[in-house]
Amino acid sequence: MLSSLMDPAGRRISYLRLSVTDRCDMRCTYCMSETMTFLPRAEVLDFEELLRLSHVFVGHGVRHLRITGGEPLVRKDIGSFLTELGTLLHRPDDAGRLRELTLTTNGSRLAGFADLLVRAGVRRINVSLDSLDAERFARITRRGTLATTLEGIRAARLAGLAVRINTVAMAGVNDDEFDAMLAWCGQIGADLCLIETMPMGDTGVARQSSYLPLSDVRARLEKRWTLDTIPAAVAANGPARYVRVSETGQRLGFITPLSHNFCSTCNRVRLSCTGRLYTCLGHEDGADLRSLLRGGATDRDLNDAIGAAIARKPARHDFLLERATGQVMGPERHMSVTGG
Repeated sequence: MLSSLMDPAGRRISYLRLSVTDRCDMRCTYCMSETMTFLPRAEVLDFEELLRLSHVFVGHGVRHLRITGGEPLVRKDIGSFLTELGTLLHRPDDAGRLRELTLTTNGSRLAGFADLLVRAGVRRINVSLDSLDAERFARITRRGTLATTLEGIRAARLAGLAVRINTVAMAGVNDDEFDAMLAWCGQIGADLCLIETMPMGDTGVARQSSYLPLSDVRARLEKRWTLDTIPAAVAANGPARYVRVSETGQRLGFITPLSHNFCSTCNRVRLSCTGRLYTCLGHEDGADLRSLLRGGATDRDLNDAIGAAIARKPARHDFLLERATGQVMGPERHMSVTGG
């Protein structure tokens, strides 16, 4: 096995979020502009290139691999790619074996892929769902159909997948739904994760007006629900801070990039579908692995580039909240380009 990746803050990198496309069949107001211009196909890594990089990262000690987009399930032949990735879960050398393969999706195509995901070795997924009201869901996603996403979630649960619902908390948009969302998740046996708005790219919506600190949300929820803190060491591999909802038995997570950053325990990096390695969601620095791949780089060249990028990983992100004005600021690239 190659040496494990350690950043300057002493954080061991064990989690890779791998984007397979910047394309999506929705245009969520907090993620994309309504009239997106997507990347030319030639700029997107092919599956062979993505698989090669996945092997390199697993060799470096990455144990948790999450497939993202855009919407990953819109990419042609994604099923074959996921099946091939799943073989990393069964490598004979424990030191070089992937422990978990997961996926984040908007659920629009999940009904047709749920069984395949299980066969590939996926055991849990995240589904983006910001409202249980059909009209509101359509306004937020600009193109989505609530019934289709709910059908996908049902299919995932029937296939045996653990599901976490990801909900971006937005003041004046969906802040009256959190109790209902929590109760519904309890009914279907899903966890819920609330996420503060992340200021990534111009989406055509003034997100500062909908910024909602999750500390306020939690205080409101605690008036109705019993929320028992879960120790961070056993909660998850990602940035969410979890509680157990006593009334339902399910978990409730909070991702708080603005009100309470989670940088001190960051163990992850992101690889865009163009082969750009981002060591921090809130920074532009990283490494261009596509140029190396297409320039005939050896695995050692890739190892060196990845190691050098990790050695520059910042101690914290640069998302900024101006509390006096409510303005939120961050990188100009869209979330869909970064890979979530």
